[in-house]
Amino acid sequence: MSAVDFDLSESDFWARPMAEREEAFDRLRALETPAFFEEMEVSFAPKGPGYYALVKHADIVEASRNPEVFCSGDGGATNIPDMPAEFAEYFGSMINMDDPRHARLRRIVSRAFTPKMVRQFEADVETAAAKIVDDLLAKGPGVDFVTDVAARLPLKIICDMMGIPERDYTFVFDRSNIILGGFDPEYTGGDMTTVAERLLTAGMELQQLVQDLAAYRAEHPTGDLTSSLVNANIDGERLTMQELGSFFILLVVAGNETTRNAISYGLRLLTRNPDQRALWLQDIDGRAPRAVEEIVRLASPVNFMRRKVTRDFEMNGHLYPEGHKVVLFYWAANRDPEVFDDPYRFDITRDPNPHVGFGGPGPHFCLGAHLARREITLMFRELLRRVPQIEGGRPDRLHSSFINGIKHMECVF
Repeated sequence: MSAVDFDLSESDFWARPMAEREEAFDRLRALETPAFFEEMEVSFAPKGPGYYALVKHADIVEASRNPEVFCSGDGGATNIPDMPAEFAEYFGSMINMDDPRHARLRRIVSRAFTPKMVRQFEADVETAAAKIVDDLLAKGPGVDFVTDVAARLPLKIICDMMGIPERDYTFVFDRSNIILGGFDPEYTGGDMTTVAERLLTAGMELQQLVQDLAAYRAEHPTGDLTSSLVNANIDGERLTMQELGSFFILLVVAGNETTRNAISYGLRLLTRNPDQRALWLQDIDGRAPRAVEEIVRLASPVNFMRRKVTRDFEMNGHLYPEGHKVVLFYWAANRDPEVFDDPYRFDITRDPNPHVGFGGPGPHFCLGAHLARREITLMFRELLRRVPQIEGGRPDRLHSSFINGIKHMECVF
């Protein structure tokens, strides 16, 4: 393992204190060549050949810019073991595809998921953020910031965009927690066989929810995203019901879970860095753009994406053989001292800030980055204006290698 005495494939590694994980990735970045790890054995997928851990910013950027070499579609990008066929029906979204199929789906989806449509929901985001803070003030200090504040905004906006009624919010929230629950027994039970069953069930239930809505919207369209997607016809191409279901799972999981964790980490960062809070309070709107980028950098809600090498390829002095896997650890790249001065420091004036919190450059850069930025911006604008001294307590972290998540965090003000 290239001179390291820890194993990124062991679930216990991701339950270690954050300081130990930071030290581990510091050691990986200091190696001359990327460390190689064996894959974890799981009951629902064959054990693969292992993977190189890419932890340097330069490696991740270059791999992201070469999708024809570092592909997403051969076994999937969101998991280290190859995705079994039964999982692909629900989780085989465009994030787990390569061109030309990836380009086709992204072309159809992006026509409906335009900045214009996002702008239509901007007033809704402002209204929702204000209502969330109203409820926070009514309940008083001591509430769970994650469930009562951070999770509510992206969940409502994604569901409203898709046309999912409010009565189904909790259903969507619970299923997305299961899908991204990782090794955490609170959501997945902990046993790998149980995890597989719960993942498939949650995927099936979310897919059925949106497919039922899509069938109705095909005959009774409205202004929501589901209507746009189910009726989109780009050069004779339409989304199939399976593709629509997989996209919804991607959207609700990526758009809900990741933004919720960025908001939660943002409060924790402000709590631990009162000087930066004071600086932001001096000019809430003016400092927001750089502050939000810095929150995303340090939160890095998605720890990694996986790629498979399609041909022998030399990158930054190291040869990656055809058929091998590489794992792009965005969290580590966002703390690379070769790119970020004093990388563990929270600095809301940091500029430039070429983080990869929304993925690296290339075709898989996050389609919802603009919406996520607006949600984080408007949530903190509301909090800083109305509850300027709010603080987040000790976070209860999600036990997951994929998502850098906070499950619960008490807040005081």
